[in-house]
Amino acid sequence: MTTLPDGVNFFERGWLSSNNVLIHDAEQAVVVDTGYWTHAEQTHALIVSVLGNQPLTKLLNTHLHSDHCGGNAHLQSVFPNVRTYIPPGHAAYVDRWDPSSLTYLPTGQHCPQFSKSDLLQDGDSFVVAGQTWRIHAAPGHDPHSVVIFNEEHRILISADALWENGFGVVFPEIEGVAAFDEVASTLQVIDSLKARLVLPGHGAAFTDVAGALARAKSRLSQFRNSPDQHAKYGAKVLLKFKLLEVQKTSLSEFLVWAESTTYLKMLHTKYSPVTGFDTWFYDLCKSLEASKACMIEGDFIYNIN
Repeated sequence: MTTLPDGVNFFERGWLSSNNVLIHDAEQAVVVDTGYWTHAEQTHALIVSVLGNQPLTKLLNTHLHSDHCGGNAHLQSVFPNVRTYIPPGHAAYVDRWDPSSLTYLPTGQHCPQFSKSDLLQDGDSFVVAGQTWRIHAAPGHDPHSVVIFNEEHRILISADALWENGFGVVFPEIEGVAAFDEVASTLQVIDSLKARLVLPGHGAAFTDVAGALARAKSRLSQFRNSPDQHAKYGAKVLLKFKLLEVQKTSLSEFLVWAESTTYLKMLHTKYSPVTGFDTWFYDLCKSLEASKACMIEGDFIYNIN
């Protein structure tokens, strides 16, 4: 990976927690995204490993999915003066704390309640260590997501808008809201930035931005042509995420959780209505096992990282 400039640290995490980017100088310390709530103490430890006794001054969320903001509450408790910045679209839901509208209940996930200080508007910028980082709206995976671009070193914090091999599930599509065009538009924005290095929300940092964009556009074309393929992908991501959290569970308990998860029920109803939910669920588990994402043994299912 290309060397990062002084004051920029990239923490690559597992898929349960998003990656974190820590940007700091002598007066400021900014963290972008905070991981899943079960890893909040790990996120804190990573920050302290760089900052020592220097306090965190700003916390930025690229979007409000649980794996990107689950550590907010813990960091707010240990850094009481930290200011928290979020994209504007879900701000009202954070203020009144609405876990349904924030997607935590529909996805069957959890996020401890946190507060916001301010908003990340398209075009906003901040300067740390003499380097400008600019906010760009990046709808698609989440309608209110943003990416953050370092203009001096051409470093892009892409969150889930672009990975080395694809992008995140297009969650509005699960809700019946057309959003593949927004994904395409966001990929065009990323292309126009001409980044030399991408720090994605998941997976390793990478420099082959043109290759990543080509792969993402190909994947988007597949999803446009076969929405059921995207639906299956989304369902398996939700199941895998839960397995990452619990690591091991009985199939019966896993099914109970799945039946209570709104997004899974919606996907089943829209794309596999003639198949019973139980059969659909077990078929998805078998598909995950075939791809070596889990192991089914007797009445139990185990995560495989």
